[in-house]
Amino acid sequence: MDVGISLKELLAWNEEVADFWKAHLDANPHLLELPCDIGGTKNVQEFVRHIWGAELRWAQRLAGLPVSAKEEMPTGPLDAIFALHAQAVDIFRGLLTADDARWSEPYTLDLMVIPAEKRTMSRRKIALHALLHGHRHWAQLATLVRTAGFNSKFGGDLLFSRILG
Repeated sequence: MDVGISLKELLAWNEEVADFWKAHLDANPHLLELPCDIGGTKNVQEFVRHIWGAELRWAQRLAGLPVSAKEEMPTGPLDAIFALHAQAVDIFRGLLTADDARWSEPYTLDLMVIPAEKRTMSRRKIALHALLHGHRHWAQLATLVRTAGFNSKFGGDLLFSRILG
């Protein structure tokens, strides 16, 4: 038995959490207009777009696809933003059926926000970042909506997930 969590398992957890938030925001659309300043956003809808948009852009980079410009990504409605996540998941699924040896290959990012000496890393590290990025932000969103008086009952911790038994 492998004691580590696989990228496939992490992707499944990512999907589970994204599905929770999609359903919760569909049921509570007023939450999309809550003020939010995380990641340079002004409301929850922009924040969710940041989460799913970043996920797609990371998947595209790893797959060697053209990377969608942030400006070209839909700003709404929620279904259009969720489609970014669905597209990312499809790309990740394809990547995760590929040869495992590629995950240790070095990859150099072209992101100027990362210092030049730290831009080269394994594809696996980038995938881990891409799939964990949203989890950090969903926890922030759960705190934000709870503080605003709308407890989401978000059980996003891995302990509450259906994956890993």
